[in-house]
Amino acid sequence: MNTPRLICLAALAATLAGCAASPVRTTTASKASPAADADARATAFFERAFDERVAASPEYAAQLGLRQRYGEWTPMTEAERAASLARTQRQLAELGRDIDRTALSPQGKLSYDIFTTSGKRSIAGAEWRYHGYIFDQMNGLQSRIPAFLINTHRVETVADAEAYVSRLQGVAERVDQAIAMATESERRGILPPKFVFPYVVSDARNVITGAPFGDAAGAAVSDSPLWADFKAKVGALQADDATRSRLLSAGEAALRTSVEPAYRRIIAYATGAGQRAGTDDGVWRLPDGARYYDHLLANYTTTSMTADEIHALGLGEVARIEGEMRAIMQRVGFKGSLPEFFEAVRRDPRFYYPDTPEGKAAYLADATRLIDDMRARLPQLFRTLPKASMIVKAVEPFRERSAGKAFYTSPSADGKRPGIYYANLYRMADMPKYEMAALAYHEGIPGHHMQLAIAGELEELPRFRRFGGFTAYSEGWGLYTERLPKELGLYADPYDDFGRLTMEMTRAVRLVVDTGLHAKRWTREQVIQYHLAKLPMTRDAATKATERYIVMPGQATAYMVGMLKIVALREKAKAALGPRFDIRDFHDVVLRSGALPLDLLEQQVDAWIAASR
Repeated sequence: MNTPRLICLAALAATLAGCAASPVRTTTASKASPAADADARATAFFERAFDERVAASPEYAAQLGLRQRYGEWTPMTEAERAASLARTQRQLAELGRDIDRTALSPQGKLSYDIFTTSGKRSIAGAEWRYHGYIFDQMNGLQSRIPAFLINTHRVETVADAEAYVSRLQGVAERVDQAIAMATESERRGILPPKFVFPYVVSDARNVITGAPFGDAAGAAVSDSPLWADFKAKVGALQADDATRSRLLSAGEAALRTSVEPAYRRIIAYATGAGQRAGTDDGVWRLPDGARYYDHLLANYTTTSMTADEIHALGLGEVARIEGEMRAIMQRVGFKGSLPEFFEAVRRDPRFYYPDTPEGKAAYLADATRLIDDMRARLPQLFRTLPKASMIVKAVEPFRERSAGKAFYTSPSADGKRPGIYYANLYRMADMPKYEMAALAYHEGIPGHHMQLAIAGELEELPRFRRFGGFTAYSEGWGLYTERLPKELGLYADPYDDFGRLTMEMTRAVRLVVDTGLHAKRWTREQVIQYHLAKLPMTRDAATKATERYIVMPGQATAYMVGMLKIVALREKAKAALGPRFDIRDFHDVVLRSGALPLDLLEQQVDAWIAASR
């Protein structure tokens, strides 16, 4: 599962220097300039368009903290997809017809360009609507449903609880729609590889294991994930006992009559599909797979880089980072080769928490401590700080076997739901201590929480910019912020710095193996072996990483491409401004314009450099 404020630009350098740190507001002046009038019309259009998007997706509304169609799911049908495409096409036509871009302020032009870019991306993606996998181990529907209900559907009133029950009742239809869509994809020649389906079956079984479903003998051992969540939320309600009892009875009935049979249908579908699936992994095997992969690379990196160019970039970055790793190896006095150093680190028990409840609790506590310490240091690097809170949480047991190593979810727009950094503690050998700091900085502070929370709090920007996203920007920022703490004297322990480098190496390796898998027809085993040669990973961790790249083609290339662009822009600004360069101002430029394609980000930095001169 990813938009800020901007600097204002005016005509004269003297004026520019004075307003560079101020937010732009285009709708409050009583005697507005022509540009302000044009901006007001554009902003009104953007807000209407955003309202249409929210109205079409009850889940997206809930993510924003809104209770619109709170008991519903967005239909997973071809008709719904067609309606979404038609809406985007109509909105782009209206924007081009009704809004004169040349009349807008710099901020207005930026909003116009971002909206246009996003709309065109959506339209281009419609061609590939059946190429994505409905059921997989990373983002499959079998996990998305319970994850949404547990983490996003808040219950603060009786009506909220009734809406939860309504969503449980709607699971049956939603699952049937998803299976129909997956079946149509298979008819068109698109089916995930064979290894995916045991994960799907396992996830689905976990959802319906425990009360109120019971075991084969009819005896429940413990509460199932959704039942435990619903009981806890109803138990916290300000309601009388009769109301709570009514809600619990309704929830139990919905779990038994809707969720359980639906998930048994998922198990049956995935079992059958797994028997039909092949063992080739890259998307080159799909209909028109090469062009599909080109589309994904352009979409994720927001560049025109080809697979060959990205592959070569990755090889160069791997070589650079290997040199930095050797320097650390020499610093700690290790005598041997880099692969031997990897093996020594991998086998050293001091770098791992016990694979016990106590060890997992210690990991979460230490990750929280790292983030809290970094939070106190932020004013040294940033002028704008997020208001929203964040927490560190273990990935829930029902999906931890299949989920990724770590990820982040944004806070709700109303601030009631915190940002969440999820650490996957399923296998503690895959979460070494030396990587913990870089991982916490990336997912939490100053990484995704800084970028996404600040973005959502920029009330002067159109909401589509506050809550929009471009993967190269957001993941590039996350990787960039793994480096930042080093400038504050953190990573003092050479092994912590080695951990930072292993995280950066992981992203460089991704450039090589993602393009290797999907463009150069590498086998799954080739990718696993490349990981083991370049990183101190267990084979299990290398396998899990490989399986991620297989089902999320192109996404993994965005991290390093985005980070290198941010670093290059920073160096460009430092060279141009010399002693006038202030890292806090640079970070404001990057963060206070919203998530941007990399070319528009460069335009913003260039404008700031010109203004600062």
